[in-house]
Amino acid sequence: MMKMTTPRYAARLNAFKIGAERYWPGKNQITTIDLLTRAATVEGLNAVDFNYPDHFDDCSRTEIRQCIDKQGIHLNGLAMRYYTDPAFKLGGFTNPDPRVRQSAIELTLRGIDELSELGGSLMTLWLGQDGFDYSFQANYQQLWDHTLEALNVICDHNKAVDISLEYKPNEPRSYSLMPDVGSNLLALSELNRANTGITLDFAHVLYADEMPAHAAAMVGRYSRLLGVHLNDGYGKRDDGLMIGSVHPVQTVELLVELNRLNYDSTIYFDTFPDLSGLDPVAEATVNVEMANRLAAVASKLTNHAELRAAIANQDAPASQRIVNNALYGDQLPA
Repeated sequence: MMKMTTPRYAARLNAFKIGAERYWPGKNQITTIDLLTRAATVEGLNAVDFNYPDHFDDCSRTEIRQCIDKQGIHLNGLAMRYYTDPAFKLGGFTNPDPRVRQSAIELTLRGIDELSELGGSLMTLWLGQDGFDYSFQANYQQLWDHTLEALNVICDHNKAVDISLEYKPNEPRSYSLMPDVGSNLLALSELNRANTGITLDFAHVLYADEMPAHAAAMVGRYSRLLGVHLNDGYGKRDDGLMIGSVHPVQTVELLVELNRLNYDSTIYFDTFPDLSGLDPVAEATVNVEMANRLAAVASKLTNHAELRAAIANQDAPASQRIVNNALYGDQLPA
């Protein structure tokens, strides 16, 4: 699928807490090592992203490294989480208090150091706390300045580490400062650092009223696509449903675009089986199976001459017929 023999798939570790009392009877504390060990039972899950600092609270870097090696899992990277300090509710990088902004920066730098010590090189930033809720609540130019000032420091801390921005229109703030692909690309252009890029989350992109393949194409044109989170949803919120369950055609189109961009990094299943108590191992297994099925379809379509011609002519009936045949077979029922 992605110019590799075996695709790299990771899943949201926290989902594997579901059914802890049955899976680990009598165990009072479920650790990051427990979650990673359970995730590794899913055939095809061969990569991992850790949240920082959450996943480092109950185990050491050495223990994490040993578990990764034991399970034969690839470390994809770390993702920052800024809800450890209640003050971050009013923003991390955009907080009106310079001491809180500095605290958010220093937390991120510690995360980058941990990542580097683990041998990883991708740090994902989801700036969910950085935004506003009311008219006349914020000085928008100042919020932008503070964010770019923070990113300057973060990107220059260790230039061997890539800093990837994952955007989302809102939640927990009513409005995110950088809610869509355009605003994030604009920020990265102004930042002008080589070690930067974008992480696209399929449900976030839908939520931003964007077409996933279009967003990926714009990232490929103006920046670097450093991460892809696959999931699905109805576009009203961050549903985190199993991949291809609502938008299989848009998922295939995104995978085709990833092939064209020569994307060769991890696909992360950012899905939420915990919202309805699904078995996380079964749910992740379905994600792996569906990703492989849709990737096979995307491989057939990536260099499909007739499809390229249909797209060049914006011939929607012709392109839809080709895609429908690839997805569902070319034999109509009797």
